[in-house]
Amino acid sequence: MILLTFNIVDSDSSFKKREAFSAAEKLEITIQNTNSILRSLENAEILATFFIEISLVSRLEKLIKKIVTKGHEIALLSIDSPIEKIEEAKMMTEDWIGKQIRGIRLPDHMISFSDLHHLRFTYASLNEDTALIFPLRRFERKAPFTEQSGLTIFHESISRYSQIPYSDYIFQIMPLAFYQTMVIETIKKDEFVLIYLNSWQFTDFEKYNFALPFHKKYKTGKKLHDRLEHFLDWMNEQEIAFSRIKDFAL
Repeated sequence: MILLTFNIVDSDSSFKKREAFSAAEKLEITIQNTNSILRSLENAEILATFFIEISLVSRLEKLIKKIVTKGHEIALLSIDSPIEKIEEAKMMTEDWIGKQIRGIRLPDHMISFSDLHHLRFTYASLNEDTALIFPLRRFERKAPFTEQSGLTIFHESISRYSQIPYSDYIFQIMPLAFYQTMVIETIKKDEFVLIYLNSWQFTDFEKYNFALPFHKKYKTGKKLHDRLEHFLDWMNEQEIAFSRIKDFAL
């Protein structure tokens, strides 16, 4: 089983010509990137979970409704939002789509699980320490998911043999054939793998000059879009099951 997820985020990187881009223009880049992801998923007939950054929720009503109309799940993404802002975004989104928001993605230990359960979340996806130093050390292996304070807690997936995390950057740079082998091995051991990408990775950096280091721009934009489509085609060819997280967590 593959749990394919996308973080819809406002870029935290400055533009080289910052004054040339307004907040509205930056938001439009995010919307364009998300629409390209939606087209690829629709063509492959694969459903995913979209985590919307709290700070963007109030400006993305139309896009959020479109994502739900396409059959995907909407969840929330908190980078450093207080519980009051999380509750506000959750209520706003639920009012728009007429469905309960069940999931949230956030840094480990940022908000107590009991507080999240009180807001009627049913699961939390944790952003854990999978920095670029992973080749230098072995991660402490955690269960793929646990139950705490009434929530299902999803930990970041890690390849059982190579100890490589399924982070956005790994999908971006890893040879696709090797990545696919990792996926198969992890599914055999854990029964599922949780994969996530960030919307900014689909930005055309030849057109929009983000102030990002080379390794962050490497194989982004159309190259990443093509890679995603190849991966989706491979999922279908291998008849690998997929699920929205809310369905898997039931």
